Amino acid sequence: MFPVLGVRSNTILITDLGKVKVMWISHKECPASDCDSSDAFSYNTETMAGKCHSCNRSYPKQMRDLDNWAEEEYPTYKHNKESWDMQQQESNVTEFVKPMHMAYRGITKETMEFYDCKTFIDGKGEPVRQEYIYPSGGVKVRQLPKTFSARNLKTDELFGMNLWNSGTSKIITITEGELDAMSAYQMLHNPKFDNPVVSLPSSTPSHKLWEKINKFLSSFDKIVLSIEHDDQGNSVSAKIASLYPNKVYRMELDKYKDANEFLQEGEAKSFKSAWFNARKYTPANILNTPDQFLGLYNKSENHIYVETGVQEFDEMCLGLMQGHFTLFKAQTGIGKTEFMRYLEYRILSQYPDIKIATWHMEETKLRSILGLVSYEVGDNLTRKDLIEDKDADSLVQEAITKLTKDERLYQFFLNDEDDPLDLLSQIRYLSQACDVNYVFFEPIQDISANAGTEDSKEQFLADLSVRLSKLAAELGVGIVTIGHTNDDGQVKYCRMIEQRASVVVDLQRDKMSEDREERNTTKLLVTKNRPVGPTGYAGQLQFDPDSFTLKEKYAVY
Repeated sequence: MFPVLGVRSNTILITDLGKVKVMWISHKECPASDCDSSDAFSYNTETMAGKCHSCNRSYPKQMRDLDNWAEEEYPTYKHNKESWDMQQQESNVTEFVKPMHMAYRGITKETMEFYDCKTFIDGKGEPVRQEYIYPSGGVKVRQLPKTFSARNLKTDELFGMNLWNSGTSKIITITEGELDAMSAYQMLHNPKFDNPVVSLPSSTPSHKLWEKINKFLSSFDKIVLSIEHDDQGNSVSAKIASLYPNKVYRMELDKYKDANEFLQEGEAKSFKSAWFNARKYTPANILNTPDQFLGLYNKSENHIYVETGVQEFDEMCLGLMQGHFTLFKAQTGIGKTEFMRYLEYRILSQYPDIKIATWHMEETKLRSILGLVSYEVGDNLTRKDLIEDKDADSLVQEAITKLTKDERLYQFFLNDEDDPLDLLSQIRYLSQACDVNYVFFEPIQDISANAGTEDSKEQFLADLSVRLSKLAAELGVGIVTIGHTNDDGQVKYCRMIEQRASVVVDLQRDKMSEDREERNTTKLLVTKNRPVGPTGYAGQLQFDPDSFTLKEKYAVY
């Protein structure tokens, strides 16, 4: 086959007795400057000449004025004698010879012949193509190393299933690839009993396949899967197991990813051992073996928690736990946002290895960071005018630098036009990509601002709270939020929020008390404590209007 220099498309292949030659390139633009045809020119790659069927002239002999791209696009013998000579010298090398059954990648000639797998070699003796013949005569062509095409190939057959009649053995083995099927057969072959090994036509089989092969596979007592433990492999294994729930066993391919790798590495014994010890398939979401339960125990970490600094709350709930969804609820004006900020600063100041992410929807991003600055400095620096009056600009900048160093503090938000459920993907990203341990956002009801009616908001918040609780457990991240309550103390819009939270804390404050100190005291009442158990009074915090911060207040009994 001659290399085509600069020619891009519309190639006609002429095949003769296993030899493939590139001959004509048709429907191309004419290279003659005085011809306007864009699709009437044909070019012959062997003779390096052509003809335009519009101006009826041959190329290059009858075309005097050529476009400047002509020679590059349609090389000629006259101007490319060196290339032409090289093609003539290499033509015998690059042509395919008669296919044969030959050893390849550890697979013997005998195995290749048994499966009728044909290999094409070039003039140098190197394999360049393989053909895997399926039961109905269709062929999957593999241009080595790994480019696939097909001829009359049906997608409802297993490679090799024509080699065994239904029920010829009690056990059949299924792989994901033809080479793996032949490799597994070779390693498992025993003259005393037949051991059928077949391959799926692809890692994503069609629906037709399962219907067509049902009778064949049903004839075997046991189906062993030699399939990679990746997403595609897990998916197809689950499909086969759902069709034959009591017959499917899966090999643990932990040493190498597939049968051919075992064969090439001389690990036939290890492959046989994995085959004999294949376990009955169970879905990934079902645990039923000692190893699975022990793995669950040994790999899991203890519930990681941080103390809040409120002694009674920490004793009752062990602080804020990762892996749980925590809800602090209160009526309007109690100081919920400031309470959240107290928790955030506590973590930043006391736990240098813990990362947090925050989103306070009812204030600006600047106000959120200045609120933390006030805790760091011990003074109310929540507004630019206060900072100027107190000449604290440098102090504020130092505090911001300290609080945000080492990428421990993340602020995040959603735009009004974003899907509210994007909050879930935000949390997932913060946890998995940024190693965030705790996510604080509030108030949860504001996420549903665009949900429409109260019924719509209730449904949305119910769905969101279920997902938040599952996400916290999945990621091992602590999700902490604030919920507005009605006058009766019930969470506004949706009681499901409280039902799905692991910990629920009611924040209470007597805003109308004549006593100034009492007006600024927030009491914590734990109403739900799923991880630990105890509920009830859990301490109190005192708000300092001068510094605009909270600190623990010990009750007087």
